[in-house]
Amino acid sequence: MSAGGKTPEADAASEATELDSIDVFWLPGEACDGCSISTLGATDPPIEDLLRGHVPHLPQINLHHHELAVESGTAYVDGMRDAVAGERDPYIVVVEGSVPNERLIDGDGYWVSMGKDEQGDPVTTVDWLDRLAPGAAAVIAIGTCATWGGVPAAQGNVTDAMGTMDYLGRDYRSELDLPVINVPGCAPVGDNFIETVAHLLLHVGGFGPPPELDELGRPKWLFGETVHRNCERGSYYEEGDFAEEYGSEKCLVSKGCWGPTVKCNMPSRRNIAGVGGCMNMGGKCIGCTMPGFPDKFTPFFKKPPGSKVSTVSASILGGIMSRLRRKSMKNLDTSTRWENPGITERMYQWQLKRGSNYDPDRGLERRPGKRTSDD
Repeated sequence: MSAGGKTPEADAASEATELDSIDVFWLPGEACDGCSISTLGATDPPIEDLLRGHVPHLPQINLHHHELAVESGTAYVDGMRDAVAGERDPYIVVVEGSVPNERLIDGDGYWVSMGKDEQGDPVTTVDWLDRLAPGAAAVIAIGTCATWGGVPAAQGNVTDAMGTMDYLGRDYRSELDLPVINVPGCAPVGDNFIETVAHLLLHVGGFGPPPELDELGRPKWLFGETVHRNCERGSYYEEGDFAEEYGSEKCLVSKGCWGPTVKCNMPSRRNIAGVGGCMNMGGKCIGCTMPGFPDKFTPFFKKPPGSKVSTVSASILGGIMSRLRRKSMKNLDTSTRWENPGITERMYQWQLKRGSNYDPDRGLERRPGKRTSDD
């Protein structure tokens, strides 16, 4: 106990001071900007509330985004230069898109750049990442391209594209001793990303613990369960009842759904504002949140290995279970008065009929103070 009976945790909380604002530098890699679009669709909280500083205890975000910024040219990159010089602490780096291997280029040229240096030469995205990552409070990779490499890193690509964690290394730690925080998805659920940012900002301001991450840097509370466990079609799998065509409400494992082995909360959180989501709209899971995407999941509409064994075994056991359940349901769907009474029920009814308020001949209840026409 500390002086005054306060716990050390209470002392730490009392020392927390709210940040007025924080810079977030958004670095573009090899991507389609779909992650930016999904972020704009977030609702819990919406990005507008973070930009205006309307969320209690969270600082106002100064977002340096290559498409949303008012500034351009030198005025735009000046913020990043200030951060590299230590004049914007603390700050957060967000990477969207896979990181190309610029070392493959011998001579002039580059894969992805943003802005120019004092000599007028393009500054590559990896240069900015090299300069900003060491001093960042946290580095967040949004989307499967930035987390694992995604489509730009598919087999045969010429840029040797990779995820942010692969580029910075598994041993990378930010100023707050955090690894690269990965929020995968193609595109990710916007609320997953915004919720992770909000949790992180509480930690940066000293109001909460660091985000709980798994061994791959994913937020555990968002990517700790498989698609199948949260899917509203999962009960059909248990009873061996599978969809025969797309659009059916039944389980899609028979159509090649990867839900039983993919970590994602899309079925429960849905896509935007509680609406949509792959399986909820009749589409199967193709594993877009996983490190092996897309190579290990293609062709997307081919049944994965083991699906035949899975569906057949589930059909056999589920068929038995569903029949037993239907029998129980039929029994439970009838009142005891509707069935042929057994000896116990007959004895119970005989006891009731002995009461003065019951007419044993007509089976009518006599209400106190009233008489029937036959009395």
